[in-house]
Amino acid sequence: MSENALIVVDMLNDFVDEKGVLYCGQSARDIIPFIKGRIEACQKSGDLVIYLQDSHAEDDKEFERFPKHSVTGTWGHQIIQDLAPQQGDIVIQKRRYSGFFETELNDLLKRHNIQAVEVVGVCTNICVMDTVGGLANRDYDITVPRAGVADFDPEFHEFALKRMDKIYGARVIS
Repeated sequence: MSENALIVVDMLNDFVDEKGVLYCGQSARDIIPFIKGRIEACQKSGDLVIYLQDSHAEDDKEFERFPKHSVTGTWGHQIIQDLAPQQGDIVIQKRRYSGFFETELNDLLKRHNIQAVEVVGVCTNICVMDTVGGLANRDYDITVPRAGVADFDPEFHEFALKRMDKIYGARVIS
């Protein structure tokens, strides 16, 4: 069993498709081929592939800060077709920014004896960064490839990459 995992964060219609409520822009579309390649490489090598899926109820408190998005069961909530999970991949629905908040992610990583985690997806300064923070708090070896993350705000994107590098100790690679 591999000690490595790939976490794919919120590559959902509402964030990545032009018709999505919180479309992150062309940068979110541009990372799809890179992420697809990483997923395929991890599947081939036996690494664990985990999808985090933003999942909200109709009346979620988060909608006080953001437009209604990724409501469970809607088109916007679906993982984009180009990155559809394959047999053996794991999908974890999350209600908040971090993949660890009230989910089974921590137990899953422990159960699979994961030591190193690569994180890709959107949005760099929100769900990616908060999930990386959760990994750092649990002492994982973390890699964040620049080619695999995107954000709707270029300034916050760069800030998040610096924070993940300097504060969380993630290897942010080109």
